[in-house]
Amino acid sequence: MGTSNSRRGRSALAACALSGTLLAGVTLPAGTATATASSSGSAAAASAPSGQGETTLRVKMSGSGVDTLNPFLAFFDGAYDVFAGVYPTLNSLDEQGSPGPYLAESWTQSDDKLTWTFTLRDGLKWSDGTPITAEDAAWTLNLIMTDAVAGTANGSLVSNFESVTAPDATTLVIKTKEPQANVTYVSVPRSGIPIVPKHIWESQAKNLKDYKNDTFPLVGYGPWTLTDYKPEQYAKFDANKDFVLGKPGFDHMVQQSFKSVDAAVAALRSGQLDYIHGINPTQFKALQADKNLQTIQEVGNGWTGLEINYNARTRTGKKIGTGHPALGDPVVRHAIALATDRKTLVAKVRDGLAVEGAGYLPPAWPQWTWKPAPGEETPFDLDQANKILDDAGYTKGGDGVRVDPKSGKPLELRLGIHADDTDDAGISNYLKGWLETVGIKLKIQTLSMSALNSDLAKGDWDLLMDGWTTGPDPTFLLGIQTCAALPKDDGTAGNTDSFFCDEKYDELFNKQRTTFDQAERAKIVGEMQSILYKADVNQMHFNHNMLDVARTDTVTGIVTGQPDAQGMYPAQSYSFWGYLKATPVAAKATAAKEESGGSALWIGGVALLVILVGGGIALKRRSGADDRE
Repeated sequence: MGTSNSRRGRSALAACALSGTLLAGVTLPAGTATATASSSGSAAAASAPSGQGETTLRVKMSGSGVDTLNPFLAFFDGAYDVFAGVYPTLNSLDEQGSPGPYLAESWTQSDDKLTWTFTLRDGLKWSDGTPITAEDAAWTLNLIMTDAVAGTANGSLVSNFESVTAPDATTLVIKTKEPQANVTYVSVPRSGIPIVPKHIWESQAKNLKDYKNDTFPLVGYGPWTLTDYKPEQYAKFDANKDFVLGKPGFDHMVQQSFKSVDAAVAALRSGQLDYIHGINPTQFKALQADKNLQTIQEVGNGWTGLEINYNARTRTGKKIGTGHPALGDPVVRHAIALATDRKTLVAKVRDGLAVEGAGYLPPAWPQWTWKPAPGEETPFDLDQANKILDDAGYTKGGDGVRVDPKSGKPLELRLGIHADDTDDAGISNYLKGWLETVGIKLKIQTLSMSALNSDLAKGDWDLLMDGWTTGPDPTFLLGIQTCAALPKDDGTAGNTDSFFCDEKYDELFNKQRTTFDQAERAKIVGEMQSILYKADVNQMHFNHNMLDVARTDTVTGIVTGQPDAQGMYPAQSYSFWGYLKATPVAAKATAAKEESGGSALWIGGVALLVILVGGGIALKRRSGADDRE
């Protein structure tokens, strides 16, 4: 149910949120609640109505923030949440994660499995009134296929494409070099490739790496139109009431940025937010008793773990960065894995609301999950970690810190963590103690989301805490571990997160993409995860359950699917289906009040629903107003 094809973050973990200042240029009407400093005043401003009877969905922006509004370059969850709402894709995904119609109303595959023909809907228009045609999709995909900068974020998804053509306005033909099983997942909301309007972007193609795409309203097509965006503050949207998959239940949406998740929770409690995706276990358990809130626990669709810079280099093999040379030794990496107690991290850092990490793909998509065979698991064993380091000649100095016998450098490693991320902070404290026990000293560096990712691309780090989310097709996430994901010599392109490059892995990556039998494909994907597990370059700590919360008195319908016997919901496609299907509770109450004799009033610029209750009057504030995500 869920997100989509395979992606995205770099981030799911970063609750480093952003600023919580008052919305610029917004005047609060008399009587509108004002947020306290701790809960951020901007959400209150976002609730101000833009017109009588209009409603606004108010949600917390992803903690990763928005790295860029240029969909060819973006990696952060916050950016993909925006793109899911404002740019179309060829396919949608249903609640089971299977491809459905969107721009394309149907598709066929040739007998040799090399040609896919999509029939696009006729009559759809970009938000500026220009017709949407197959040429827009062909131009978008061809640019990614032929331009290294355009392929920065999504190049791996089209690397097997031979050609993409638009014979007419409603026909798109994709020819692949080899049969490709996941073509219908290549362009899906949030985790796939957004289709952009050719007439807007064609003039920017030569300067794509510097194009910010920040002229509003953005020309797009989706359930929403982005009308304003202030970095580290908010993104504001208007509903597309002619959207082909159904108009949004709210007139507007605001995605609001906060300095911390605690600030966002305070805004939710006070009624200034309607929904938060991604809170920590302490907050989740504290909110369960609030009768005005619905707490939602989803099966984890991402991983949290440690990335190791073991051999930072470019595609030509040129060494880059300042990574510690000892990390190139598999003995050191395995010692770090042996000195990591995943069971304790799940219990203490996530309060049990997670699954111990092993495979690279998360439990939300059981068709791809993998675990090491019995006897091949890496245990928590400090004695064994010490032994293998002793045997490899890493002797301890007088300060208890081991020395690399080749470089003579002490095993003092930098560990980069996301600012204000409670998981990162908790994990790093445990890692510091465990690794010091085996003679490895950690220097914990707290970094902003942008600083952490800037260092990653340059290789100027030793260890990083990170996380990625993914949808039901694993191609993108697996692709960031291929040799093709390494950066070019000039520092451009590249989508790697640990500079991993392995010939056998690459061979299996290409094979899984061309395997149509799902059971056989799963075996290949399992082999790939086994290679990653044994390399100890990306060490999976846990797959955390996603914890969400919504106000039951302001919004309904934002959560899709049904919970299982343990109360776990499927992974939510919140930024597409959730925000599209969300409906103001006041809208339902309005229908009910017509039968009960209630009436709606506007007081101080805020809509108040007046319902007669036992001869008295109960006041409920309707969802406000002027902004949106």
